[in-house]
Amino acid sequence: MALPALATVDELAAWMQREPAEMPEGTALVLDTASAIVRAEARQRFTKGTTTVAVSPRGQYAPLPQRPVISIERVRRGGRDLPPEDYRLWRDELHFRQLGAGPAYVTYTHGYATVPADVRAIVLTLAGRVLTNPNDLRQESVGSVSVTYAAETIGASLAPIERDQLARYRPRAAVVGLGKGAPW
Repeated sequence: MALPALATVDELAAWMQREPAEMPEGTALVLDTASAIVRAEARQRFTKGTTTVAVSPRGQYAPLPQRPVISIERVRRGGRDLPPEDYRLWRDELHFRQLGAGPAYVTYTHGYATVPADVRAIVLTLAGRVLTNPNDLRQESVGSVSVTYAAETIGASLAPIERDQLARYRPRAAVVGLGKGAPW
């Protein structure tokens, strides 16, 4: 299932100080691509969703990768569903009442009501760079006028400062996502 773009064409037009009708035909594709690049760097979806993951608890707690966690639907460990009194959610970590062996399979709802402003700004900035310099030019001259583009404007890639800004959203533990055919 394709995730929605983290910003709209109208938001990008406003960001670039243009009218929406002035935006090129491929603007939605550029926003989808910029959103995918930001999601991959942050390892977060940002939009609301439900995920099932296998987590390996460290002692009695296990960080959940997609944040913020809204609710826990199901926790399975040791071949059985755990009742809610056997675990509790604290921030974005699942705390177990007892130690157990092996992974826990967790289905939970996560995401933001609205995309965080800093994330939206990175998507809009990246999309704006791609639309401003679609031919990936480093420099162009017409007569006596010369324009040189910064290295960050070449290709659909994040600048180091944008990577640093997205670092705070990255999960702090390795997990395995489960698709169809999960063991439960």
